[in-house]
Amino acid sequence: MRDNGSFDSHPSFGSGFFPGVSRETPGTSTVSGGGGLYDVYGGRGGLGFGFTAKPASIPGPRAMAGAGSASDPNSGMPVYEGSGGPNTIVSAAGHRGKAAEMDSVRQSREAEDPPLAQEARRAVQILNPSGEIQMPRPPRMRVFCVSNQKGGVGKTTSVVNIAVALALHGNRVLVIDLDPQGNASTGLDVPHHAAIPDVYDCLVADTPISDVVQAVQGIPNLFCVPATIDLAGAEIELVSMVARESRLARALEGHRGEYDYIFIDCPPSLGLLTVNALVASQEVMIPIQCEYYALEGVQQLTNNIQLVKNHLNPPLEVTTVLLTMYDRRTRLADAVEQDVRAHFGDRVLTAVIPRNVRVSEAPSYGQSVMTYDPGSRGATSYFEAALEIAMRGAHVRAAG
Repeated sequence: MRDNGSFDSHPSFGSGFFPGVSRETPGTSTVSGGGGLYDVYGGRGGLGFGFTAKPASIPGPRAMAGAGSASDPNSGMPVYEGSGGPNTIVSAAGHRGKAAEMDSVRQSREAEDPPLAQEARRAVQILNPSGEIQMPRPPRMRVFCVSNQKGGVGKTTSVVNIAVALALHGNRVLVIDLDPQGNASTGLDVPHHAAIPDVYDCLVADTPISDVVQAVQGIPNLFCVPATIDLAGAEIELVSMVARESRLARALEGHRGEYDYIFIDCPPSLGLLTVNALVASQEVMIPIQCEYYALEGVQQLTNNIQLVKNHLNPPLEVTTVLLTMYDRRTRLADAVEQDVRAHFGDRVLTAVIPRNVRVSEAPSYGQSVMTYDPGSRGATSYFEAALEIAMRGAHVRAAG
């Protein structure tokens, strides 16, 4: 390297380290080659084999922000309307790309309250200590199977937080932990050690659900059927049983109408436990992480759901798709969201769950993010999702 920062020619590479790359223009360059154009930031010239570098100008932050770029730091944040009345929420995903509407909402809010006051207002709305805010109750019990064979996409986190949000706003909710890891039980702070009666007893020993249900401390109207390590062997024991696919459905038959919502948290697989959950449910919720790998298994999952619908449970439908772990700083997250919305249509919730450290911290304290940090973006987004699910149920009632 010379003193002025340029590279000397290398005898084995001709004019430079990378043949075909021009290095005359310092700063940034646009490299063309292969399938398209690529912006290369930093360094002196582009780095690549067989590409041709051309001088180009990169728009500055103000120009990018003015163009409605996805890198807008506020584009993924839920905003509450100041003059829209109680419980009026501007969804981050629903208003993404509508810069004029978002700006007007932000200006009205900024003129009224400082950020801490806005966060406190959201926390009070989510915790609902007075019980005044009520989400509409469905006309009949809704049973959700929350499934995705890929692990780590937010199934358990979504079950716990949506269930808590619904229970805090006037609905009776039951969470069935059907995952041998027992993470939903941990998130709700429900005991699930080996001596505790659990969902395994309902599947294998025909124990009534009422004998294993536990009330969740601190959350009225929320109940949980825990999972212990015994559930790990249930799939093997179910193989030789009569009507092995409908054991959970039979256990729930005596509780129709006792709850407004039942959420079944499934393991990350398509085995007999998941099939039992699909047969016992009327609706399927699919959490999809905003990453490429999360999309690969969705087709296989929907195929299995269709098989269960055709042969075991005709009323079963995929009614809800929830996008999780959305990182507004990446273009990949926007691309995944567009693909999912194009495939599933209006079954995808408008609410999108962002990456938020509070959501990850809450289980270590045996809490949901709704009670751990109700003013956080994670809590606000899950509140939006729960409200949207409740409103969809109300629209079904109105249509019926």
